[in-house]
Amino acid sequence: MEKLAFKMNLKPGCAEAYRHRHDAIWPKLVRLLRMSGIRDYSIYLDETSNTLFGVLWRSSDHAMADLSQHEVMQEWWAYMADLMETHPDNEPVATPLPCVFYLE
Repeated sequence: MEKLAFKMNLKPGCAEAYRHRHDAIWPKLVRLLRMSGIRDYSIYLDETSNTLFGVLWRSSDHAMADLSQHEVMQEWWAYMADLMETHPDNEPVATPLPCVFYLE
């Protein structure tokens, strides 16, 4: 397993809608993420900057690169596109964050 951290940008005034949509995350999306090797996935919000911070664990044989081609992922991105900064295909703009400290 490896840990991956990244940041995304939420549009101003969208925090409550973002939380609400994730509170009702689609079971088919949860299944897809798990089938792709993703576990222990959290997203945090810095309310002062509207920066979302995501961290997840993924298996060494994960299939995250294939997620963008899956219909469920594309539907979720379209559903969330009005709330966050996205690329033209609705994929969230996500910046990988290198680990600079880890304490086990």
